[in-house]
Amino acid sequence: MRLDPDIQAFYERGAEADRLLGGFPSGPLELERTKELIGRHLPDGGLQILDVGGGPGVHARWLMDLGHEVRLVDPVALHVEQATQAGVAAELGDARSLTSPDSSADVVLMLGPLYHLLEASDRELALAEAHRVLRPGGLLFAAAISRFAALLDMLVRTDALDEAVMPLVAEAVKTGAFRGGLEVFTNAYFHLPSELAHEVEAAGFGDAEVFSVEGPGFLVQNFEDRWADPTRREILLASARLVETEPEMLAAASHLLAVARRPETLR
Repeated sequence: MRLDPDIQAFYERGAEADRLLGGFPSGPLELERTKELIGRHLPDGGLQILDVGGGPGVHARWLMDLGHEVRLVDPVALHVEQATQAGVAAELGDARSLTSPDSSADVVLMLGPLYHLLEASDRELALAEAHRVLRPGGLLFAAAISRFAALLDMLVRTDALDEAVMPLVAEAVKTGAFRGGLEVFTNAYFHLPSELAHEVEAAGFGDAEVFSVEGPGFLVQNFEDRWADPTRREILLASARLVETEPEMLAAASHLLAVARRPETLR
């Protein structure tokens, strides 16, 4: 299976290594909230975690620091190299065809693949693979970009929604497919919250709970200044928690996180 060449080229630029650490303004908020949401659901004890599409290993690294055994799979050679240099066990691989044995992981992270698989059939394959490699009762954490994230971000935060970009954003709002190529983000699929839950559950998982990761904080101006101030940072985090499962607010998220469990027994 082959990664979209535009997506491959976009990530080979190397920017992903710093995105969550401040390379993208609200990246630190995304990181902190993702850690919070995952940590809230993890059971006690050392776990076998498979980080699918784990990029340079930012999430794998903090999970390892908590005592978990993490293996990372990513389709971008640069990411595998960067993760390996960070001390993460990493290998080239594709979310749609994992090499892990059946029922071999306690947790599967999919914090990138679903929004770079534009075809529903490819997302179905990836989720089916996550279900296969999880032990009964194991947890899936699957991230998505919200359907209206580009519209909100470009209109409100960056003021970058011009005549050239508007057709791309309009198509994404209508169909979910964002064809950014190499110039505007890259090619991606943007989910409706209910759609994300449906895709996860259709793959055989139990009821999926969908969270807003950043809440409205991804749209604020002067993010770096606010994040650097402990009091204002806590307000950003508290605001995200306040509406993290509010149905009427989920569609206004930047990133969504579905949390679901492989049933102990087959349905």
